[in-house]
Formats: sequence, structure tokens, C-alpha cells
Amino acid sequence: MGSSRWKVAAALLAIIGSLLPVDGDEHEHTYTDKEEVVLWMNTVGPYHNRQETYKYFSLPFCAGSKKTISHYHETLGEALQGVELEFSGLDIKFKDEVLQTTYCEIELDKAKRDAFVYAIKNHYWYQMYIDDLPIWGIVGEADENGEDHYLWTYKKLEIGFNGNRIVDVNLTSEGKVRLVPNTRIAMSYSVKWKKSDVKFEDRFDKYLDPSFFQHRIHWFSIFNSFMMVIFLVGLVSMILMRTLRKDYARYSKEEEMDDMDRDLGDEYGWKQVHGDVFRPSSHPLIFSSLIGSGCQIFSVSLIVIIVAMVEDLYTERGSMLSTAIFVYAATSPVNGYFGGSLYAKQGGRRWIKQMFIGAFLIPAMVCGTAFFINFIAIYYHASRAIPFGTMVAVCCICFFVILPLNLVGTILGRNLSGQPNFPCRVNAVPRPIPEKKWFMEPAVIVCLGGILPFGSIFIEMYFIFTSFWAYKIYYVYGFMMLVLVILCIVTVCVTIVCTYFLLNAEDYRWQWTSFLSAASTAVYVYMYSFYYYFFKTKMYGLFQTSFYFGYMAVFSTALGIMCGAVGYMGTSAFVRKIYTNVKID
Repeated sequence: MGSSRWKVAAALLAIIGSLLPVDGDEHEHTYTDKEEVVLWMNTVGPYHNRQETYKYFSLPFCAGSKKTISHYHETLGEALQGVELEFSGLDIKFKDEVLQTTYCEIELDKAKRDAFVYAIKNHYWYQMYIDDLPIWGIVGEADENGEDHYLWTYKKLEIGFNGNRIVDVNLTSEGKVRLVPNTRIAMSYSVKWKKSDVKFEDRFDKYLDPSFFQHRIHWFSIFNSFMMVIFLVGLVSMILMRTLRKDYARYSKEEEMDDMDRDLGDEYGWKQVHGDVFRPSSHPLIFSSLIGSGCQIFSVSLIVIIVAMVEDLYTERGSMLSTAIFVYAATSPVNGYFGGSLYAKQGGRRWIKQMFIGAFLIPAMVCGTAFFINFIAIYYHASRAIPFGTMVAVCCICFFVILPLNLVGTILGRNLSGQPNFPCRVNAVPRPIPEKKWFMEPAVIVCLGGILPFGSIFIEMYFIFTSFWAYKIYYVYGFMMLVLVILCIVTVCVTIVCTYFLLNAEDYRWQWTSFLSAASTAVYVYMYSFYYYFFKTKMYGLFQTSFYFGYMAVFSTALGIMCGAVGYMGTSAFVRKIYTNVKID
């Protein structure tokens, strides 16, 4: 009995430990002279479809004669991102130069030739790693007429070292050989070592592109968004404070009059719905679960960006994804606290059901999309196919980490802030909603509410999309933090204005309207993803298309839920504030 408990505990620790970002295969990154240096072969795939990757040896390449080193995924992020490291079989030793040496020969029959020709026609690239430094090379090329195809057979490696550390790796592909069936093609390599002045901490700087991420358009977009924030906050403050001050003065004057002197015909606007404005929203269970999930996504985004600003996560394979999963699991109490307290305030009684929906809303959406795409990846035999063991690990995280922490947060939320403390009493009978102009309808407000928030982030969306769907490494997380702050401020200001206009039209259905008007930003982001796909990329094929639009739908939905929660929380504070300052008989 005791041993079984230890096994379960060890398994859980292994799962949680796999989430933590660790170094690559060469943990110490230090070598002694003539110590083995491993060249890992990762994946191969079409250049324009970055996510459509296959094992390197899925093409009929041959390996070196050296004994194979077994490798297992060290982080959950590696497994989910399709990292498939396999030993190249090449004999490389630290500071030990190797002249051009043949390491294997390919028996090129018709099937193998066809495989190479297909790869060359589709511009296949392969990726390798030495000491966690990525190296890219092209499989081959065709002649001008596209009739003859040539394979690069000579890998010329030049490795820079500083002391006992590797700081630079370059690959030159040479030895162009025409692909002719029923021939033997010799594959060769050479290794040249050279001293380098590059510091170990700066060895990834060569992969970054400062001219792309910090050029004028990026700075101008940040400045433009910042000016939008100043203008919008000033406009909201001026209009609302001036209007509210006028409303407060009029209401105070009416309260001093006798009932006979009071002109009841002048009473209109947001004060008239004070008895219904704090009425529970429709479908409170779903609503509170969305708010809780949105607060958690905001917390995850904030923490991950801060961690990425402090630590260079882009230097380690899968570290960003591993960090995001770990932080999401750790912040589950945030989801339970805000979702559970809101549901309790609205008089909800099925709190256990609400907790389950809140806990599994985002994981179910992500896992459902990944499960669908996984079928396509398996059909294509792509490295993006998620292994069964990884699926089990993710399910264990959901049931044994996320759910218990969500339960703790729900209990705290219900007990600490679950009591309704509204400044106005809710009427027993709902007030009828009067007719209003078409542009004051909630549906119109929802559609228009996301335009300004999207306008404040769409330039940054281009850089984020390019870093994920193309070959750019995103590293300017200070910009991302600034854009997140701008997005939240613009979203709150816009939803406050929308809610004020809605309440002024004596429509008290502000909860869902404030949430959806902010969440509609996601619709514009997803529409922009269509433009980006067709006009900014050269992606093609069922696998890449389903992968792109599937995960863009997940990203847009998560962004929409986060914006909706931020908009609702800001609007809720505004509504509580204005009705607290009005004396109600």
C-alpha cells in the first residue's frame, strides 16, 4: 500500500517537474578537450509551412556509424511542440577538427529519389541542434527548368568556442549531387573549430532580428496606441464626469422639491433603472465561469510576460509553452475565486457545477482543438502528433492540479466575497425596457465595442503572428507588456462608455453587454488572421491550414474571454461607483 502511494507521488512530481523549463540535453554547457559533442537531428518540413514538420529520418537520409544515443522529451513543451531529436551518428569532439569525411551512403532507388524530389519541390528545410543552438539547412535545389533535382551531400560545420563553451555554430551546405535512380550517394561532413569573442550569455543574439521588431513601424504603433489611450481616457473622464455631475445636480435639486413641484417628465436615464441594474445576469453559471476564466487568462498573460522579460525563455526549446502551462495550473485559484464569488453574488446554488465548468472551460477548448488537429497530424505522420503519454500527462494536470486548486479558489471566493452587497435594492418585478434607437441596441454596441481595442493592438498582432508562424524569434516582451496595459485601459474605457449609453437608454442588461462588447475584439483579431494567412504568408495544404485556423480560433477566443472579463470588471466598478453616490429613497 505504501509503495503504491510513493509511485503515485513520484508520477505526479515527474509530471509537475516536466512543466518546469530546464536546460537542453547538454545541461552544463561546458566541455573538456575532445569531449563528445552531440549533433541532434530534429525535424524536416516545407519552409512556408513552419508547423508541418516531420522526423528528419522520415526522408531517406542515412545516419553516421556511431552508436545511437536514446533521447526522451525532457519537458512537456518539447513534446507538445513536436520536437523529435534523434542522434545524427556523427563523431564530433570538442576542439577536435574533422576534415571532410564520408559518414554513410544512400542507396538511391526510385522510391527514395521520389521522396527527395518531392522534398526539394516543396522547399524542405531541416533543423539540427548542437549544444541547444539551432542550425538550419536546405535539403536540395532544382535547376532553372525544374527538370533536374540536386541533393546537398556535404555538411560543413564551423563551431565557435569561447573557453570551454560553445557560442556559435554555422552550417554550409555543399556537394551538390544530381538525383539519379539506382546510384549511391555519399554523405559527408567536416568540423572546423575557431575561437570566438562572443560571450556565452549573448550567443543567441545572432538569431534575433532587431531591425524587424524595433523599426519605426513598431515604435510608431506603440506611440499611436499610447496617444489613443490618453485621448480615450481624457474623453471618457470629461464626458462622463461632466454628464454625471449634471445628473447628480439635477437629482439633488429634485430631491429638495416637493412632490407637486417635481417635474416627473424630466426623470430619465440611468437613475431610473437603479432597482434592476444589479439584477443577476441571464445564464449566471456560464457568465461567472467566463469571468473567472478571463481573470485567470489575464493573470497568466501578465506573469508569463514578466517571466519572459526577466528570463530569456526563447533560448530553451519549449520553455515558453512549459512556463505557460505551469503558470496556468498554478493560477487556477484565481479562476475559482472570481468565478465562484460572482456566481454566489448572483444567487447561484449549483456552485460545484460552476466550479467544474470554470476549471475545464479553457482546457477543454484547447484540448478539443488539439485533439482534432492531432488526427490530421497522425494522418500526415507529422512530428506535431502529440504522443499518448503526453495526453495522459495533460489530463493528470487538469484533474490533479487545476481542479483541486480551482476548488480552493471557489471556496475562498464564496466565503470571502460571495455575499451580495449592492448599493441599491433589486426590485421584485423587472422593469420593462423601453424602445430605443437602433444604435443603442445591445447587439450594435457589442459589434462596435471591439473596434478600438483591436485598433490598439493590431500592429503588435502582426509581430506576434510573424514570430509564431514564420521564422522570427519574439523577444521584445517589454513591448508586449506595454501593449497589454494599453489594451486593458482601452477595453475598460470603451465598455464603460457603452454601458453608460445603455443605462441612459434605461436598459439594465449591462452585464453581458459589457462582456461581449469587450470580447468582440476577438472577432476582429480572427478576421485579421484571415488577412494575414492569405496576404502575408505562403502557407498551403490541409495540415497547415487546419493547424493555423484551429489554433488561431483558440488564441482569439482566449483573448476575447480575457478582454471580456477585464471590461466587465472595470464596468462593474464604474456601475457600483455611480449608484453608490446617488441617494435612492
